[in-house]
Amino acid sequence: MSEHVLIVGTGRDFPARIRAAHPDARTTVFCRLDSVGRVRAPGDNARVLGLRDDAPEQEWVDLAAAVHARDPFTRIGTFGERNQHHYALIAEALGLTAHSPDTVRLVHDKQAMRARLSEAGVDSTVGVRLADLDELRAFVGRYGLPCVVKPVSNSGSAGITKVTSESELAEAFARADASYQGLAHAGVLVEEFLDGPQFSVEAVSEAGEHQVVAITAKFSDPASFVELGHVTPARLPDDVRDEVHAYVGAVLDALGVEFGPTHSEICLTEKGPRLIETHVRMGGDEIPSLVRDATGVDVDDCAARQTLGEHVMPGVRATLAEDRPARCSAVWFAALEATGLLDHVGRLDEAQSLPGVTAVRLLAKPGAEVGGLASSDSRVAFARALADTPEEAAHAARAAVEHLEFTLKVSARRGRAV
Repeated sequence: MSEHVLIVGTGRDFPARIRAAHPDARTTVFCRLDSVGRVRAPGDNARVLGLRDDAPEQEWVDLAAAVHARDPFTRIGTFGERNQHHYALIAEALGLTAHSPDTVRLVHDKQAMRARLSEAGVDSTVGVRLADLDELRAFVGRYGLPCVVKPVSNSGSAGITKVTSESELAEAFARADASYQGLAHAGVLVEEFLDGPQFSVEAVSEAGEHQVVAITAKFSDPASFVELGHVTPARLPDDVRDEVHAYVGAVLDALGVEFGPTHSEICLTEKGPRLIETHVRMGGDEIPSLVRDATGVDVDDCAARQTLGEHVMPGVRATLAEDRPARCSAVWFAALEATGLLDHVGRLDEAQSLPGVTAVRLLAKPGAEVGGLASSDSRVAFARALADTPEEAAHAARAAVEHLEFTLKVSARRGRAV
């Protein structure tokens, strides 16, 4: 049977993956006009259609229905965060298998997510949507400090502030009350601060069953919460690992996740695991590569094959059960304190040749304005490394990025003088 797969969003390399996995598969890409230039090998698709950022939801559905009437879609997929709502609505209208609009809403709207998890008895972390700064002050008056202020819907750690003093409330509210990375502004959320080490959990779901593939330790900037490093597998006692597996499964059940990869961020508190956020997509920050190197499971490949209707769970579980040498994989990111225009990056080859290092990549091009750590997009390079222990892998990746030398062009100070 030939397949015609609608990809909502640019799809990165997934249209090509899908066509390679199924010789008779064709792909059509629907994305925003400002993203059309990022569609890879557009001519390899049956068609590429762009819609304005302000196009109403029904226009996305109507356009998909018009193409479907001429050239029916058999499958639908999306592989990022930005277009998941449109994907779910189109799938519901056309009768295609996808995450439900309710599940997508819950993972994007962190206040709604908190409410659902509380109703299900899974997680009682307090989170409140704020109308204004006065409501933030009232929350602090009731629950105290520290607290975390963030956009209701975000990714890439953008707009998040840990507040430890009432003097920081106004700035934290303003930072969260903005739009980031093309996601619609949905308001401001305040949550109780979760104290403990943080981890991300990669899982694959199929027919309502959930299989944790890897638990990854993460290292974040304490002020901005932007992630600076990851290592998998995390070093955890077996009983804690089992507790995390069961907890994440309960979270996904409560949110209605039936299939596909998920990326959940948790904090191990004194009361046990607590959810920071979850996503119905693969993890970012090179995490799929870390998981593949450490476990042999290719989560990206699973996502492509599930989009085509294939059953991947038996293969995932068989791979995890294999007797394989223990390998730990890590990534570390470079961020710059100085601000300016990136002119040159030196010692790249030397960093690549350090023991254990498997990849060094630049994230900013010469001429880009760099500096600070406002979000994940502020990072300028990364390195991946393999080793026998988590500590050795993280050390090797960090050593590689610290080996790099960045040359910036900095202008003289401008502004008023009195």
